[in-house]
Amino acid sequence: GGWWVEEERVEDVHEARFSMKESMDELGQLAKTAGLEVVGMAAQRLDAPNPATLVGSGKVKEIRAEMEMLGVKTCIFDEELTPAQQRTLEREFGGIEEGFKVLDRTALILDIFSQHAASREGRLQTELALYRYRLPRLTRMWTHLERQSGGVGVGLRGPGETQLEMDRRMIEARISKLREEIEDVRVHRSRQRNARRKMQLPVVALVGYTNAGKSSLLNALTEADVLAENMLFATLDPTTRRASLPGLKISPEILITDTVGFISKLPTQLIAAFRATLEEVQEADVLLHVVDVSNPSFSAQMNAVKTVLDDLGVSKKKIVTAFNKIDLISEDELENMRFYSPVLPDSVYISTRTGSGIAALAAHLEDAIRDSLVSVDAVIPFAEGALLSAIYDKGVLDFEEHLPGGTRISALVPFYLAKQVQRFRRGGGTDSDPSQNPEIDEEDQWRMLAKKKHRTRQDHTDP
Repeated sequence: GGWWVEEERVEDVHEARFSMKESMDELGQLAKTAGLEVVGMAAQRLDAPNPATLVGSGKVKEIRAEMEMLGVKTCIFDEELTPAQQRTLEREFGGIEEGFKVLDRTALILDIFSQHAASREGRLQTELALYRYRLPRLTRMWTHLERQSGGVGVGLRGPGETQLEMDRRMIEARISKLREEIEDVRVHRSRQRNARRKMQLPVVALVGYTNAGKSSLLNALTEADVLAENMLFATLDPTTRRASLPGLKISPEILITDTVGFISKLPTQLIAAFRATLEEVQEADVLLHVVDVSNPSFSAQMNAVKTVLDDLGVSKKKIVTAFNKIDLISEDELENMRFYSPVLPDSVYISTRTGSGIAALAAHLEDAIRDSLVSVDAVIPFAEGALLSAIYDKGVLDFEEHLPGGTRISALVPFYLAKQVQRFRRGGGTDSDPSQNPEIDEEDQWRMLAKKKHRTRQDHTDP
């Protein structure tokens, strides 16, 4: 069993989008996904967090009394705790020698990721995030592992007993090695993307809050056998499938990529470690934002996803919003949702379970793919017949004129074709310069990016 705690600040604009109850309910779901049974909860409203224990000393005593009464020894906080706060709270609750364990939201999410990482890529990225989290908590974590004598507890999976003898220097060396291996993964993924580009098909990336139904939608569109369960973070590894959708004329076939789900207060360690996966989002032509409308917090979840997309620098990409799981809400609720349509014109209401709205979704994707095309004006030499054929086949031709030196065309073409056409462009430029495609390459930049919007409680409590 476990107990979980929410510290609500009086003026916390950054997290105001989720109510305390919504955030607590989500923490309970996370605990359940990690294999814990939740038996109690506590909350406190504060003007400012307590630097030593996050919550007030009186609340600490109250929580300890309830834990003793219920016979539980694990307490989870819905905020990231500093190492000092974790040590103090464990001491106040009875001591790690007696088996009392204090975790925070970050440790819980990292634990879930370690359970669900199936591929080598997923395991590498999760292990890197785990080590980064543990490094400042080295002494405390190792004490836990010694006490457990081979057992695994929430927030402590991944590297196990064999690391007991490792010191800080060795752990840092392991982190360095993991970064090198993940860089190899990034290179491999880049090659995969280049190979897919040669297929000359538009790429649609599924994004959304965890458990919104992205994998179910991928299955519905492609008949792929991708794990789709009603649980948080069921999918960690990106999956790309080829799909032929009725109604698509510009490109009857597209590539659809399912990515890791987002979540409120996403740990900075994961944003940095999973950059190889998140680059799939950056490279997509169109983003398909899947929203679970049956979740009462769906508006706040949409805002959380938008924040991550802003941080990744992809919010200006063409985005189609699919309001999913309409089969789980009433007709009146669905009608009340229609007010989103004027705000989000590229939105559609669907059910992956019944198939409702999938045809309309294909129409919206058709429009989005057209809008994502790049405008070019160029003279294509006669020797570049294959390039001209690709423009005819994959682009939308606005103007064509046969000249002595080649064929002048004005057209809308996919990004990868625009890069090939660029050397033949007229007037020294195009309406949309495909070379202006910002990409975050350095890991430190990703970590800075993660901290920009997802500030931890440590920012407020460290002396």
